[in-house]
Amino acid sequence: MKRIIAFITVVVVSVGIMAWSTPGLLNNVHLGLDLKGGFEILYEATPMEGGAKVSKESLLKTAQSLEERANKLGTSEPEVTTEGTNRIRLKLAGVTDEAEVRKQMKEPASLTFRSKDGTEKTADEYNKIEMIGTDFTENGAKLEFGQMSEPLVSIKVKSKDKFAEVTKRLLGQPLAIFMNDTLVSDPVVQAVLTDGTASISVGGDLDKAKELRDQINLGALPLKLTEKYSQSVGATLGKQSLDQTIEAGLIASVFILLFMVGMYRVPGLVAAFTLIVHTWLLILVFVWADFTLTLPGIAAFILGIGMAVDANIITNERIHEEMRTGKSIMSAVKAGDKHSLRTVLDSNITTIIVAAVMYWFGTGAVKGFALVLIVEIVLSIATNVYLSRWLLNLLVKAGKLSKPKYFGVKESEIREL
Repeated sequence: MKRIIAFITVVVVSVGIMAWSTPGLLNNVHLGLDLKGGFEILYEATPMEGGAKVSKESLLKTAQSLEERANKLGTSEPEVTTEGTNRIRLKLAGVTDEAEVRKQMKEPASLTFRSKDGTEKTADEYNKIEMIGTDFTENGAKLEFGQMSEPLVSIKVKSKDKFAEVTKRLLGQPLAIFMNDTLVSDPVVQAVLTDGTASISVGGDLDKAKELRDQINLGALPLKLTEKYSQSVGATLGKQSLDQTIEAGLIASVFILLFMVGMYRVPGLVAAFTLIVHTWLLILVFVWADFTLTLPGIAAFILGIGMAVDANIITNERIHEEMRTGKSIMSAVKAGDKHSLRTVLDSNITTIIVAAVMYWFGTGAVKGFALVLIVEIVLSIATNVYLSRWLLNLLVKAGKLSKPKYFGVKESEIREL
């Protein structure tokens, strides 16, 4: 009786939670460019200075700068990824003004150190540029710790004489740091610096120190972005793709569930329930992890559902075979679970390995497909392997599945031992 109560409790509570939370989860899923519509640009990055090279660090920081600018434009969930050694792909869902996006995105990160020129009209403005980003050595900004473990940003310039002249003239005055006309910090010059290095205090804030270090390093090697490719996806086309995909998925799911129940009866019902739980958990992961759903992601989702169905079919078919040999219900279920487990796990683990390789070496849509597939398989193992077996064993041990017909096996198919 306790096993039946446990089975009913798990099913009822799970169904209640899924029914209550699903509408909210679906509304919170972030749709990608190909489903929501928007704008995509592929940039090629080149150094502003001739002879310089595009480093991996400068490319990543430039991509970070692009994402920050895209957020300021008010776009929804900008997706910025680096490709190869010198390319950046920008995806903006829900964009309406493409010309403004192009204008804002192409400008290189501009780092300037400014002072006040002292005139009455602009006495409170940092309007005189003393140094620019290329005056600093590439990756010359470092995070250090001074007295009492205070975080400091040390910087290094190319011209010691120029830095000495600036710090001598501005001794006791602020030398403000701007990134793209936005004030980042305005430290006061405490001494004349003749060795080409300086330390900037940020008031003990470690996160602010890291941010300042990254911004100075980004400005030290500004990259020029050249548009190599772009495409616009209409919201109507994206919505049509999503609607058709959902419709096809729902129709296929109904047929799959009916097939499982028709072929395997009670174990088929259990499998259908765990498939629904599996789908709900995947949506939950998408929302919690803030994933963006794209068409390749949906393809991985459907592939994962197929593998989950395979896991149930392999197990139930093995149970059928054990029953046909004349074993008891309990023995057949135990043997079927045991003999099918290795096959199912081997299949899923090899797929995870392939997906991991795709994620490691792939870019863009390939990485998205691989990531969704990995998550899908992990959830499938948890639900369609272990959860379904646990629920079925509860019913079997409770004595409620005492006849082979409950498993879709006819009496005439059973051979006497």
